[in-house]
Amino acid sequence: MLNFILRRFGYGLLILLGVNLLTFVLFFSINTPDDMARLNLGGKRVSVDAISKWKAERGYDKPMYLNPQRQGVEQVTDTIFWDRSVSLFALKFGRADSESAGDIGHEVSRRMWVSLQMALPLFVLQVIASTAFALLLVMFRNSRLDFWGVVSCVLMLSISSLFYIIVGQYLFSRVLKLAPISGYAPGWDAAKFLVLPIALSLIARLGGEARLYRAMFLEEIGKDYVRTARAKGLSEQLVLYRHVLRNALIPIITSAGNYLPYVFLGSLVFESFFGLPGLGAYVIEAISKQDFAVVRTMVFVGSLLYIATFALIDVAYTWVDPRVRLS
Repeated sequence: MLNFILRRFGYGLLILLGVNLLTFVLFFSINTPDDMARLNLGGKRVSVDAISKWKAERGYDKPMYLNPQRQGVEQVTDTIFWDRSVSLFALKFGRADSESAGDIGHEVSRRMWVSLQMALPLFVLQVIASTAFALLLVMFRNSRLDFWGVVSCVLMLSISSLFYIIVGQYLFSRVLKLAPISGYAPGWDAAKFLVLPIALSLIARLGGEARLYRAMFLEEIGKDYVRTARAKGLSEQLVLYRHVLRNALIPIITSAGNYLPYVFLGSLVFESFFGLPGLGAYVIEAISKQDFAVVRTMVFVGSLLYIATFALIDVAYTWVDPRVRLS
């Protein structure tokens, strides 16, 4: 196990280095620091002094990769590449490009908790609801309940999440007055602003997840060990929960684990529409302001979370299925 974890750590580090280097080259080959200054200061008619001041405040007045004016190690460390790329590995994100965005690290740490408040309950409820609904359909397979359940799943996954948001806000906020249409408040008051986006996001994801889990359960239910369990006199409920569900946990963990990075990164669409100051809304704001420093940081954080998530998923396989060994 330890060798596997160390090997995965090495692979993940190489992938992260590649993603970080490619992102840096792409951003700075398309836009020079002068171009970034003009974009953030208001267009082409910007004075040279204003551009120089903007670059000096954000460290863009340094050489790109090598600083010949310094001595020793500072020739490498006193550069834009070191400040804006290498320093990300120490989780030092620096200052945003736009005037009002401030320190990126502070914003990420503050907004991450807002995203967690929405995405973590949604993740838990999503796994429970999708698994329970899929098991219900399998239990009553080839019946009207199964048929209309599958039809409902197809309908739910065919409808855009924007439709759920618009209809949900109109119905539950404007007509029924059951929840605020948007906004956020700290502490326990946040619950009233989070109930509606969590419920709508749950419905939007339920169809696809439940249909996928149903297919997994149907594949397992036709295997020999299930027929043996039935032959021993076990009820259908025990067969489903004790045998079928347990043996289908590996693909369920794989599918559900893909959502784990969004627990920290937040939802771009839902946070924007409901006015939640999470990381998803932070990315949308950065893109609209053409704040490349924030976008680069979120690409790095997203890559880091995905690498860590899939390593944890592999380790979780050994807990679910003792036959799996990581060597």
